[in-house]
Amino acid sequence: MRKTDKKIDNNLRAALTEVCEIALDTVLDYQWITHSVKYDAFPASLQISCGFSSIQAIEQLQRDQQDVVLKKLIVKHLMAVGINLKDVNKQVKFVVA
Repeated sequence: MRKTDKKIDNNLRAALTEVCEIALDTVLDYQWITHSVKYDAFPASLQISCGFSSIQAIEQLQRDQQDVVLKKLIVKHLMAVGINLKDVNKQVKFVVA
């Protein structure tokens, strides 16, 4: 990992940690957040996964439109550290933990 990649990774982790802490307090059945990235194709290669307790929890999240709120929270915190997602709907996924 290059020095610039490490800096991006540190900023990315810090932003997602903040998102996680907020989501744990505000989003029903939310459990964790993680990411994967290929730095030679960053930021288009960035994939973010949000873990939930069940498929029903994800369906409820979407019915209540809390998925939009969570995606906006992710975008806001990433933008604060200079990371812009290319397509939030393709790069943020909701999965069963």
